[in-house]
Amino acid sequence: MNERDFSKLFRLDGRVALVAGAASGIGRAAAHGLAAAGATTVCADINEQGAAGTAHEIGGIAEALGLDITDQGSVDTAVQNICARHKRIDVLVSTPAVNVRKPLLRYTAEEFEKVLRLNLKGSFLIAQAVGRVMSEHKRGSIILLSSIRSLVVEPGQGAYAATKAGLVQLARAFAAELGGDGVRVNCIAPGVVETPLTEPIKRNPDWYNAYASKNALGRWATADEMAGPVVFLASDAASYVTGAVLFVDGGWTAIDGRFQPPV
Repeated sequence: MNERDFSKLFRLDGRVALVAGAASGIGRAAAHGLAAAGATTVCADINEQGAAGTAHEIGGIAEALGLDITDQGSVDTAVQNICARHKRIDVLVSTPAVNVRKPLLRYTAEEFEKVLRLNLKGSFLIAQAVGRVMSEHKRGSIILLSSIRSLVVEPGQGAYAATKAGLVQLARAFAAELGGDGVRVNCIAPGVVETPLTEPIKRNPDWYNAYASKNALGRWATADEMAGPVVFLASDAASYVTGAVLFVDGGWTAIDGRFQPPV
């Protein structure tokens, strides 16, 4: 039996990580976490200035580039440039998402396409392109950001929920197809996290507090609390984890309402 150096289980020294959506929110936190674990971190975003800001915050082992994951050409160019510079990509974290909050009967075809195009198509394009690189090198970890909405839904979240459930099956399919090449593919499913995407909720105290009371911890998560799960799935600590969904939801999906029975 080969003994592991358990002190290095969560280290990513010498590895190259690409974070799509690194300008803000969970993507920014993921980039910081991966860099702190030792990875050379490429901060990518359609907001190139925001990505550069994240890279500047991190410092020496981070760099930035513009990336629109919904555009095949942009994805291919970004992946080619990273490979030309670093020869490989060891970790991919894809976080970009959009939500149009309204009942399905009032959705327009254009709104549905908008949500589907970024949340599902974009994730597919970047995972496919990076998966090809990882497959050639016989190693890698792909982490897609799903949501508790892949499992539970509420009025006004139908299209978003459908894409996040689709991401789970997409990740599982990639895991099944790339496992033989040593590539792991997993999803993180956050609960309510304070990010630019959820800013409209934060401005409504009743809505914000209702979500806080729905989970076991009784509060929202910060984006920084997603960095640990990302580093775990990227690292050798998760070397036998693939095709999985890691719920990071404060117990939202574990509990049944907020009534405390007299037991």
